[in-house]
Amino acid sequence: TQMSLAIAEVLVSGQPWTESVLADSFVRAFKRDPRVGYAGKLYAFLQSISDGEEFLAQIRGTSDRSGAAMRAAPIGVLPTIEQTIAATTRQAAITHNSPDGISAAVAAALMSHYFIYQLGEKRELGTFLDTYVPGYNWARDWEGCVTTKGIECVHAAVTAVQQCDRMTDLLITCIAFSGDVDTVAAIASAAASCSVEIEQNLPQHLYDDLENGGYGRDYIIELDRRLMSLVDRPKKTG
Repeated sequence: TQMSLAIAEVLVSGQPWTESVLADSFVRAFKRDPRVGYAGKLYAFLQSISDGEEFLAQIRGTSDRSGAAMRAAPIGVLPTIEQTIAATTRQAAITHNSPDGISAAVAAALMSHYFIYQLGEKRELGTFLDTYVPGYNWARDWEGCVTTKGIECVHAAVTAVQQCDRMTDLLITCIAFSGDVDTVAAIASAAASCSVEIEQNLPQHLYDDLENGGYGRDYIIELDRRLMSLVDRPKKTG
């Protein structure tokens, strides 16, 4: 969540999309509001450094796990597929510079981009991803337990989005896979929240009861407003 906020903050700030700016944002988001929800080694690493320069100098960024994919959804606001792929690749390579780590992140960002810009029907999401992130057979339904590998988490998320028409059903479907289901649900929910084909029927208390400190509910609502104001949909004529 913090790294997603960090990415959204860079997007709305208009700063250059560079490794140093992104790394600074990652570290700042952690330092201002430390949380233990990171993977253990990454949490210890973030505690041990002071800024983005140290982050880039010391990170061992070749993971193929799901971290870069979990934070990628905000990048879908960029106006073209090509820009979304390029920006996602750059941010993913900081920590997940492996073929599968980058591909998982790109697919996750393209999921939200697909729905934000209404590029096709929900049932065609996997086929769309097969075009731009080839080699993973995204259109095939995922079955069974999900590991921490980024590709598996995104693949299961794609399946859940294609199968479900309501957010409540989406969460149940994600959990039913078993395994790393919080990651699957995070990726799937981010994309599904942008789909006009999916009923946004989560209970209101899930929003109302979010903690509301300095970077809690109200902050996220305002950041979301600023992020979505960047969306450049084609103007209708006639």
